[in-house]
Amino acid sequence: MEKIKVAIIGTGGISKEHIKGYLNNPKVELYAFCDINEAQLNKMGDQYGVERRYTDVNEMLRELPEIDAVSVCTWNSAHAPCTIAALNAGCHVLCEKPMATSAEEARAMKEAAERHGKLLQIGFVRRYGNDCKIVKDYIDNGYFGDIYYGKAIYLRRNGAPGGWFGDKSRSGGGPLIDLGVHVIDLTRYLLGNPKPVSVYGATFHKLANRPGVKKIKKGYLSVSAGADDIFDVEDLATAMIRYDNGAVIQVEASFSLNIKDNVGNIELFGTEAGARLDPELEIFTNLNGYMNNVSFTSSTALSFDGLFQNEIDHYVDCITEGVACIAPAEDGIALMQILDAIYESAATGHEVLIK
Repeated sequence: MEKIKVAIIGTGGISKEHIKGYLNNPKVELYAFCDINEAQLNKMGDQYGVERRYTDVNEMLRELPEIDAVSVCTWNSAHAPCTIAALNAGCHVLCEKPMATSAEEARAMKEAAERHGKLLQIGFVRRYGNDCKIVKDYIDNGYFGDIYYGKAIYLRRNGAPGGWFGDKSRSGGGPLIDLGVHVIDLTRYLLGNPKPVSVYGATFHKLANRPGVKKIKKGYLSVSAGADDIFDVEDLATAMIRYDNGAVIQVEASFSLNIKDNVGNIELFGTEAGARLDPELEIFTNLNGYMNNVSFTSSTALSFDGLFQNEIDHYVDCITEGVACIAPAEDGIALMQILDAIYESAATGHEVLIK
């Protein structure tokens, strides 16, 4: 079997997960790297033995028309232009989350994919988690009944990543677009991808990246931003999302917040049962007329071991075997509509209807 040739566009931190996934897939040849940072490009090229290296995405796509597929792992504002360029060159694309920095950009990406008949998969990696698989199994079998309310929480006490993440011109926003996108998408996916119809949201810029906090030890509560880093994004976002099936999801996401510990959990509430992932899965229901809490004998917490591998393998199977994509472009557009609406609501102080 001839291997598909894959290129990586953007060789920063998250690209390592994509690279490992491709190297472990027998259907793939890791073919080329592209990054505007030549030092980073050469570092990664040397590390993984990739000789075809480019600092210009259009030059790479022009000189290497044999590339079959790419992963776009750039900062957020480059997702749309790099994805569209790759699609126009006849490549399939796996674009990291968030899909873009606006729904308008996201729609342009989907149109390019449709125009050229290529796959555009969005990097909603939580869909491939072991925890998601277990909860979805219960939902698909009707165990929860009608799920009408949920919470999607991703809070850091002191976790501004630094670099481009705090620079709105490159990131498009703060913890909402970086962290919130994970939990919003996961809850929407578990609900069956209902259509968002309205949002009420608020954002705050109060603690920023905590430049005055003394670092007691390296890595304490995800500290990585420096006092000199750009930080013109929100440090906290909260929102209420309403879907066309009547379900409502409460969202919270922060880089900086005066809480005891970092928090990352999902809660779902249905007519027959509820569930909480924090990080282990626990189910709350009634058995024989008594209220019961159901736990599991083995770990149900999200495992990062194999998480990105599952995503990459699915992407490759979609290309080579025609498997239906479980993270298509239309889901990325819906997510961007939600994020756009939250930021608009925060700016205006009013509910925003999503058309």
